[in-house]
Amino acid sequence: MTRIAAVQLAPVVGDLAGNLDRAVAAVEQSVAGGAAVVVLPELATSGYVFETPEEARVLALRPDGPALARFAAAAGGATVVVGFAELADDGVYNSAALLDASGVRAVYRKVHLWDREKHFFAPGNARPPVVETPVGRIGVLICFDLEFPEWTRIAALAGADLLAVPTNWPLGPTPEGERPAEVQIAIATARMNKIAIACADRAGRERGVDWTAGTSVVDAFGALVAQAGPGTGTAWADLDLLDSRDKRQAELVDLLADRRPDLYGPLTAAAVRR
Repeated sequence: MTRIAAVQLAPVVGDLAGNLDRAVAAVEQSVAGGAAVVVLPELATSGYVFETPEEARVLALRPDGPALARFAAAAGGATVVVGFAELADDGVYNSAALLDASGVRAVYRKVHLWDREKHFFAPGNARPPVVETPVGRIGVLICFDLEFPEWTRIAALAGADLLAVPTNWPLGPTPEGERPAEVQIAIATARMNKIAIACADRAGRERGVDWTAGTSVVDAFGALVAQAGPGTGTAWADLDLLDSRDKRQAELVDLLADRRPDLYGPLTAAAVRR
């Protein structure tokens, strides 16, 4: 079994030093609690609600810089996934780093930008990384990426056992007794791909925006096994990540082998009928 910690923080936009301190402390606490995988929110180091592109740029970090090195130093034997604003030579990206004690193993740049993110970030242009770790293969997406079934299926086809998904889910209307739509999407995605998913959301209010605080861990069978609840906190789950490797759902049902890619051509068409 692999212990997963999906950590729900409340980053403060502009407070780079404070956000870093709180995020690194959360990693240390998670590792002390036995976590082998720690997932932190989207843009955990910078905050989210930027006012200008320049503000986003000032708060952006180089992947090989001292800030992310602090997460590697805190990782111990765990694998950590953390969202950050990435400063690159060609722009600023909404990114997530997968790292361990050896340093940064992979950086993913969010491909599907949500709403006003398009004012502040360039979109990524690479598929989700799937990284071999001591506990299994971990794929990385960010927030809105999870709502594109083509994208999550690509990660499943690449062999991911767990999707680590840093998120910032703005609070929206949810009927009484229902889960937030984003959590339901995570459950459905896990079920459709037979893959475990750990979503690390954020809490609090930032510049007038309230957040869902929907941090959740879903197992490979589509069961919601842990949530952080309101406020800051951690969703803890012990999962057998090897469950993700058997794609059978019944004697004659295999979620990947039963696909018909010969009929899926329209999925890659640029034109959309409205």
